[in-house]
Amino acid sequence: MSYDYEKAVEVLTSQGKFYISLGLERISEILEILGNPQDKLNCIHVAGTNGKGSVCSILASILTEYGLKTGLYTSPHIFEYTERFKINGADIPKEDFARYVLEVCETAGKNDIYLTEFEVLTAVMFKYFADEGVEVVVLETGLGGRFDATNVIRKNLCSIITHIDLDHTDRLGTTKEEIAFEKAGIIKPDCPVITSEGYEVIKDKADEGNSLFLLTLPYASEEEISALSLKGSCQRENLALALAAVRFLYKDISEEVILNGLRKVHHPCRFQVFEGQNLVVDGSHNPNGAFALKESLDMYFPTQRRRFVFGCLTTKDYGKMMKILFRPEDEVYFKHFNNPKSATVEELRGTLAQNVTPQPQVVKEFSALSDLPKEPNTVTVVCGSFYMMKEVLAQQI
Repeated sequence: MSYDYEKAVEVLTSQGKFYISLGLERISEILEILGNPQDKLNCIHVAGTNGKGSVCSILASILTEYGLKTGLYTSPHIFEYTERFKINGADIPKEDFARYVLEVCETAGKNDIYLTEFEVLTAVMFKYFADEGVEVVVLETGLGGRFDATNVIRKNLCSIITHIDLDHTDRLGTTKEEIAFEKAGIIKPDCPVITSEGYEVIKDKADEGNSLFLLTLPYASEEEISALSLKGSCQRENLALALAAVRFLYKDISEEVILNGLRKVHHPCRFQVFEGQNLVVDGSHNPNGAFALKESLDMYFPTQRRRFVFGCLTTKDYGKMMKILFRPEDEVYFKHFNNPKSATVEELRGTLAQNVTPQPQVVKEFSALSDLPKEPNTVTVVCGSFYMMKEVLAQQI
């Protein structure tokens, strides 16, 4: 029997599943019916505000190079849902994705379990990786940590908590300490936690579960930094966290394996530079991410003029992001993308007027990258939301 990918995507997206409803009851119910596949897996669990996707991609690449059958679960995807599930760097085949999605949705329907889209995908991930005999899973949380669907695992090889900042404040808290508390929810009893920021709530959670607390400096050697295929000012801290975890868990791993793994890391739309097109793509979607993007632009493109293609969800503090990113000499093209929470061009223009003085010299509505004037010494920066990248980039990359 063949399974249709487009049909599976339609089932996944047409039932009002794209909403956030934190909690572990529903995902626990469906996984119990599926035989609790998560209990058969060894996971490295990663939470944080920014950097967790990069940390996960670095880890997965090194562990694959080390010879382990490695599963990687990240979100969101850029072009296809299959990007979220990788084994040794390869996306789940579309037919397998369709089969697992339809199985999970059908099972949930028969048992009156109303799953969100992320819960369906997380159940698919656990079942797929368990069926494929994956040896280690690098697992990125979706939102928060304590009540995130990925947090149904009972134990892990270790927890990693990346940089904490203000994001999703309506759900996770209005201070960094409150948000750190939610992220610390992934710490498991007697399982180590690695972080580079010394929040007391993280240390307290580790102490509560008799979990080893490892605080690492944001340091990596110049050779390691040079080898890492990912660029951007924030990657030094992400690399340090990944290396600390690898070296703690796999004492015999060689520097040669690590360097080879770093060279092969692939994580699109995170300060991704397309040299021939003078194009930078970065999914930064909160003020801290915008600040890291600005630092990276200052580092890699100190003299070039900047042209921004910017869109954002209404749930984000895009006014503060604009204030961080835009300068009077810049060009800004606003993009309203196909998402119910996408800010309109009018909303973006109004927020720009309120937050950025003086205004950038050019402010227009975006149509297509091919329509932008070709100018020397000008870098085009696509940023603001992962959810718009497919629309902006599909014809160019």
